[in-house]
Amino acid sequence: MFKDLVMANRSYRGYDESYHFTKEELADFVDHARLTPSSVNAQPFKYYLAWEKDEVSKIQSLTKWAGALPDLELPHKGMCPTGFIIICQDKKTDESLTRYQKDVGIVAQTMLLAAAEKGLGGCMIGNFQAGQVKEALELSQNLAPLLIVAFGKPAEKIVLKEVNEGDSLKYYRDEKDVHYVPKRKLSDIIISR
Repeated sequence: MFKDLVMANRSYRGYDESYHFTKEELADFVDHARLTPSSVNAQPFKYYLAWEKDEVSKIQSLTKWAGALPDLELPHKGMCPTGFIIICQDKKTDESLTRYQKDVGIVAQTMLLAAAEKGLGGCMIGNFQAGQVKEALELSQNLAPLLIVAFGKPAEKIVLKEVNEGDSLKYYRDEKDVHYVPKRKLSDIIISR
């Protein structure tokens, strides 16, 4: 069952915009994240929730998606996420923005797995200008945006494709807009002794 959840948790770049989040739904994802392990138990993150249409649109305009597909504008018009959680580090906890990078991945993945369990999905977005996001959302000086996580009801097909050693790992889309994600074979990533 857990592996099914992991398989359902893809980086979605197309959503059903008729699905709308509530503050409580996004807060529940954060509640999952806050229970995860944290380096030296510092718990340095604060979470900005966006579920109202105008604010979601503002954040969407500050992000760039699918860098490996520069000829496509993703998400397609009318298929944008309907919720965002911005993971911010509270610099009052620690000024170093690199010390807790592994923790950022842990909390983001935990929130995305919580979404997948509900039949929803999302995408981690690292391609944004932190200063622009901070200014647009009027975040306090002590908060540094580290990662944006988009959420929505998936409205696209994603196919995992096992590839041979040396094959390209670049994701791509076919003429029907199906998104393919190459994955290395298990036998190619286990170090033999």
